[in-house]
Amino acid sequence: MFTGIVEELGEVRSLEVGPESAILTVHGPTVVSDARHGASISVNGVCLTVVEHDDETFKVDVMAETLKRSNLGKLAAGDRVNLERAMRADGRFGGHIVQGHVDGAARITARTPGDNWEVVRITLPEDLARYVVEKGSVTVDGVSLTVSALGRDDTDHVYFEVSLIPTTLELTTLGRKKPGDMVNIEVDVLAKYVERLLGPGGTR
Repeated sequence: MFTGIVEELGEVRSLEVGPESAILTVHGPTVVSDARHGASISVNGVCLTVVEHDDETFKVDVMAETLKRSNLGKLAAGDRVNLERAMRADGRFGGHIVQGHVDGAARITARTPGDNWEVVRITLPEDLARYVVEKGSVTVDGVSLTVSALGRDDTDHVYFEVSLIPTTLELTTLGRKKPGDMVNIEVDVLAKYVERLLGPGGTR
């Protein structure tokens, strides 16, 4: 489990794409400082398993389902990625419950600067819209954020907005993303469990 508090901006060293999977190599000295084979590291919000590492880099396998649901398949050498190690049982819970199980990718449509922050608008796939509420939690590329607005645009697409403070702009990839870029979305898992439990017979 993760909390959505990014520990380090890593750098992609390579992405070797096969017919149905890929091998991703990332430079991230902080997150590999205590890594071992089988450790979990979140890369842009995707929980991945370390299969090989040295003092500064690690390799992970990326399966077809992950490539389908996330933006990892579009990474290239030199790209920056948000990194977070799995939370320790005795760690401080700084964000919200993040599984690292991305629900889908969404597109940034606008950025509006403020005096000391920036508002980012992101379109939301219709099948995920019911899980997102104003002032609720959402994970964007592995960053735990609070939904500041929710609505539909002129083309009837659902969108949500998040307000990014200077620390988030500086220390995560969200400070570099532009309108048109795709980001990974993980909705609040508690909302999904509630929906299932309240569905007919709890089997929906």
